[in-house]
Amino acid sequence: MSVLTRREAVACSAAALATLCGTRLHAQSLPELKLMVPAAPGGGWDQTARVMQSVLTTQRMVRSAQVNNVPGAGGTIGLAQFINGFKGDPSGLMVSGFVMVGAILMNKSPVTLAEVTPIARLTGEWQALVVAQNSPIKSVQDLVNAVKADVTKVSWGGGSAGGVDHITAAMFASKAGADGSKVNYIAHAGGGEALAAILSGRVTVGVSGGSEFEQHVKGRRLRWIGLTAPKATPDLPGPTLADQGFDLELQNWRGLFAAAGLSAEQRAGITKLTSDMVKSKAWLEQIAQKGWQDTYLDGPAFETFVADEIKRVDGVLRDLGLVRA
Repeated sequence: MSVLTRREAVACSAAALATLCGTRLHAQSLPELKLMVPAAPGGGWDQTARVMQSVLTTQRMVRSAQVNNVPGAGGTIGLAQFINGFKGDPSGLMVSGFVMVGAILMNKSPVTLAEVTPIARLTGEWQALVVAQNSPIKSVQDLVNAVKADVTKVSWGGGSAGGVDHITAAMFASKAGADGSKVNYIAHAGGGEALAAILSGRVTVGVSGGSEFEQHVKGRRLRWIGLTAPKATPDLPGPTLADQGFDLELQNWRGLFAAAGLSAEQRAGITKLTSDMVKSKAWLEQIAQKGWQDTYLDGPAFETFVADEIKRVDGVLRDLGLVRA
């Protein structure tokens, strides 16, 4: 049996103390984040924030990450709170995306994405159309026929007015030969609320990202009508509309925004943290499980993307008659 000398014991104690202190100092130096989700729990923004929270904390990239849900008006209520509450504060981040672009236009919001700092596009997700398992609509063609017969009698349940779900419904109606501006779209504050309406049959069709419906299709409570991807791939949870002869391609995107008034150094630090997160094995595994596409984009390229999206969505909403001058 080997016995430590007094000198060796002291040396070991000093080394252990240094390691412990170093670990504590490292933990204390990590940032504490506040993640704003401008929607109710359960939807895509909320899921994205929860995945971020899990990855950033378990991988010890941050000291803590608190998620705060503020639903209403397509995210613009939460956007206003974020703008007013975090100016110049690098600890605040907001998850947002396509949905908010349309909601700002539809609601004629007094606050816009010009008042926050674009950090990165994180993921993309194809839209999905579903019906309750006992619905008389069994196929894409059944839905086309119902919409053409009377577009107002087919109710669509999804997220915020003017968002990607609303646009998907209006585009489907238009491509089916009906008036997209007359689509009977029922907006909900979050994914959980919308899902309840679909499952209960209070709406004819549900529309959202495929990941929000997958477990309920597997549980035989919902049935796929189709996804808006250009073609079927192994990672998609269901059939595409295109593979069934209906031409509708549309991808939702979700991104990350920081407050206004940050220094170049603070912005670079947030971007570096985000870049490290999306490269981690934990992040890649989580988004693969949810069927999200890795569409990461940061820096000036993401700023340009957001500006272009605002112009594109404005044009789509006007063409569909959902926004008027």
